[in-house]
Amino acid sequence: TLAGTADVSGVGLHSGRFVRVRLGPGFPGGGVTFVRTDLPGTRVRASPADVSGTELSTELGGGGGGGGGVRTVEHLLAALCGAGVSSCTVALDAQELPILDGSSAPWLKLIRAAGLAPTASAPEALAPRAPVWAAHGDAWVVAMPAAAPRLTYTIDFGAFAPIGRQSFSFCGALPARRSTAAIDRFEAELAPARTFATTQGARAAGLALGGSLENALVCDERRWLNAEGLRFPDEPARHKTLDLLGDLALLGELPLAHVVAHKASHRLHVALARAL
Repeated sequence: TLAGTADVSGVGLHSGRFVRVRLGPGFPGGGVTFVRTDLPGTRVRASPADVSGTELSTELGGGGGGGGGVRTVEHLLAALCGAGVSSCTVALDAQELPILDGSSAPWLKLIRAAGLAPTASAPEALAPRAPVWAAHGDAWVVAMPAAAPRLTYTIDFGAFAPIGRQSFSFCGALPARRSTAAIDRFEAELAPARTFATTQGARAAGLALGGSLENALVCDERRWLNAEGLRFPDEPARHKTLDLLGDLALLGELPLAHVVAHKASHRLHVALARAL
């Protein structure tokens, strides 16, 4: 869990609303709990059963937009999982978490600022005995039994040459083995990968009111529009792997499995988590 508290504020990617967030210690066995300070008494636990929406982000509680939920939780959950934090209280005063720079790196920095502390209990990792699938059309994700967590992701944006077809694979670690080196590897390889979109994507659907070139990678059919360029040549594939990690973190811990995803989505990530 966290040793102390740390605060951050920013704008929600999809809502465009300003929000203040405080990360703090959780309760033993309590998992990650979101507390809406603008709606007294509203508490939402991070679990597959509590997911209420998966359109371009993962939403918990609130009945899929009913106002009492918490949206765009995946980047924070990925950072908590990558740092080995299984118990945390997240207080916020609006529905959507801030997008920050579009990656998990600012969240990981905040977690480091709060400090880590041992907890009396930690969740057990699920260990599937046979492959577990979720699929929709030509998109799919499968968890195959393995000795340690591993995530492999392939994306294909053929019409958009800057993205094209990419793959990335990340070896996770369970909390008991999540050494400083393992957290550093997450920080270096996965956490900095930013969310991305095409010019015909989220804004056209009215779902990125807080989006800008400061917090998302954007490309057209020929080039990236961000002046600073990419942090990694395969940054989009790395970010999808980060999203997958954040959605699987709803289980409390990464499964003992090699999870392979192809052109998947939050919808399929959550479907796999529920199936597991």
